[in-house]
Amino acid sequence: MKKVIFITGVSSGFGLKTAELLAAKGHIVYGTVRKETLKKQSFNVLKMDLLDPESINKAVDFVVRNEGRIDVLINNAGMHTGGAIETTSVENIRMQMDTNVMGLVYMLKAVLPVMREKRQGTIVNFSSIGGLMGLPFQAYYSASKFAIEGLSESLRMEVKQFNIQVVVINPGDFHTNNTANRQNFLTEVENDPYSSQFSKTLAIIEKDENGGWPPEILAKKLVKIIEKDNPCPRYVIATAEQKLAVVLKNILPAKWFMQILAPHYGIK
Repeated sequence: MKKVIFITGVSSGFGLKTAELLAAKGHIVYGTVRKETLKKQSFNVLKMDLLDPESINKAVDFVVRNEGRIDVLINNAGMHTGGAIETTSVENIRMQMDTNVMGLVYMLKAVLPVMREKRQGTIVNFSSIGGLMGLPFQAYYSASKFAIEGLSESLRMEVKQFNIQVVVINPGDFHTNNTANRQNFLTEVENDPYSSQFSKTLAIIEKDENGGWPPEILAKKLVKIIEKDNPCPRYVIATAEQKLAVVLKNILPAKWFMQILAPHYGIK
């Protein structure tokens, strides 16, 4: 069945590839961009800023006026900062949390009344492997994704009565623009006591990301998830090693797990 799908952040990466594939499958797709101007696409492109609730409401109202419903909301858009907890600027912390958490909340507040009225819908929230375990020098990114985890669990129970499903996606390392975009949000502090370890760890993080899977792999999986009648509450889309890390995080004592995870990031 043809679905009306609203997906945030389609300028590149997961969002762009998913929107293209969904449109190719015959779905009616509306994708949002903040500033970028995309060339002519097979899907509808809307300007919208996650930090501006008014622009979100306008975008959602536009889709509902044109289509009468929103069957699927994919909360894909977000950002990725890096740095030590102590020395990351408050400005970057606020932007990280406002974009990843409050932006998602604004989207839910705009779309949920539409789905609730129709008594059906699917909400897909993008978390991360970093939303299942705290990652060094990515603390505020992990914190934002941990928040999405808890919010999604609560939301799933609240909207069950309205036949609305909530799915969480936990990607592992993928080769997207996140790696390059993070460089715009790295705080430089004079005589930063964490700089040496941070540089070492960041190099490992970026190597993992640049060697990660292409976004098309996740996009193809996401299309299948959206077309399921009863999708699972969670999908960890990652390498076998990363999936094993998720399992170990859940079964090992915290001290033991840290002894496994920290050396991977060059932390002795």
